[in-house]
Amino acid sequence: MPGLRAPSDYKEEPPRHPALAINSKEPFNAEPHRSALISSYVTPVEFFYKRNHGPIPIVDDVNKYSVSFTGLIDNQKELYMKDIWKLPKYIVTATLQCAGNRRTAMSKSRKVRGVGWDISAIGNAVWSGAKLADVLELIGIPKYSHVTPRGGKHVEFVSIDKCKEENGGPYKASIPLIQATNPEADVLLAYEMNGETLNRDHGYPLRVIVPGVIGARSVKWLDSINIIANECQGFFMQKDYKMFPPSVNWDNINWSSRRPQMDFPVQCAICSLEDVNTVKPGKSRPVSIKPKTLTWQVQYTCFVIGSTPGRVTNHKACAITVVLWLNRETVYQITIKGYAVSGGGRGIERVDVSIDGGKTWVEASKSQKSGMLYISDDESSDKWAWVLFETQADISQATEIIAKAVDIAANVQPENVEVIWNLRGILNTSWHRVHVRVGHSNL
Repeated sequence: MPGLRAPSDYKEEPPRHPALAINSKEPFNAEPHRSALISSYVTPVEFFYKRNHGPIPIVDDVNKYSVSFTGLIDNQKELYMKDIWKLPKYIVTATLQCAGNRRTAMSKSRKVRGVGWDISAIGNAVWSGAKLADVLELIGIPKYSHVTPRGGKHVEFVSIDKCKEENGGPYKASIPLIQATNPEADVLLAYEMNGETLNRDHGYPLRVIVPGVIGARSVKWLDSINIIANECQGFFMQKDYKMFPPSVNWDNINWSSRRPQMDFPVQCAICSLEDVNTVKPGKSRPVSIKPKTLTWQVQYTCFVIGSTPGRVTNHKACAITVVLWLNRETVYQITIKGYAVSGGGRGIERVDVSIDGGKTWVEASKSQKSGMLYISDDESSDKWAWVLFETQADISQATEIIAKAVDIAANVQPENVEVIWNLRGILNTSWHRVHVRVGHSNL
């Protein structure tokens, strides 16, 4: 394509932040440390997870770059960036999440295939660009269309990048036409991220953002947009990113028996704590010190001898209390923070946190934009974006801390990963669990 090319090797990769945890070098797949996700509501570009299937495309001349519109439409068309820039610019805050987020934890139950993501294959960004509904209207497809006169029911996005899963062909995916032509679905052809021009890792010069849907459908480095009758037949639509039951393995899998995954389920994870943590004197702030005591009561009789020999003239019972200091119990206050999000624009109703392995629960506070109260189904809230949650707890002994989220449709995360295990390790939305141990001082 004029202006944009796909390298055949990894010699011209862009620079990345050294703090990223690299899960795959070629192609480059990396995520930030979990603590970076709760540093701000909007994820900085350098700490937004990187998901790639091949070498990163290179733009030689953005003015020569164009996207072709083909398929079941009356007029084939080619749009340049100048054409897209002329359309109304919309700003949408949306969370993107790789379907394989938290795959590593699922693999501990049973082996799965895929990039070993921890809990940070997710990020929240402010995307800017033209609404796809406006772009499609420009080429003759009215808003809210579910089929074109020539039978088109799906919109296919084709990238310029090359990936081995497509035998060297381009990455591609599709969404239903009714979703693409609905302005309220907020599907964007985005050219900015967090107020700046997209960088190469995130799709420069133009990418799709499909809010509320797994990241695999938000295709980067657009080459063409095709109006087609059926779902895209690409590898990542037909032979990947489908949800199978635990009974399916690589010997009995039938890819055609499941539809491509679109919306992601309700999800949350604790980011302020590692999977295993130790709090120790000097490293965590003790909020109180409670002495443990043991009390003994001893009854005895006092004899007072009177003037008459051998006669007891007075006696009384006395009590004495002996206090033994066995040890001192130090209680530490820890802060529990994380993210919660649900697909399809469903807000988060609550986040429940347990500090005793799920026996009792407290509700965490939730927030999005600074200084604004988060209401899950209010217009003032970002419906496509995550919420950050927070609560505090007093810890005095080793325990398991758990977080689970509930969305406005009352969808709740499953308790155990075993019930949602699948051979590709996608959509691990089970309760997130971390363990805290309490160390002891030498005093």
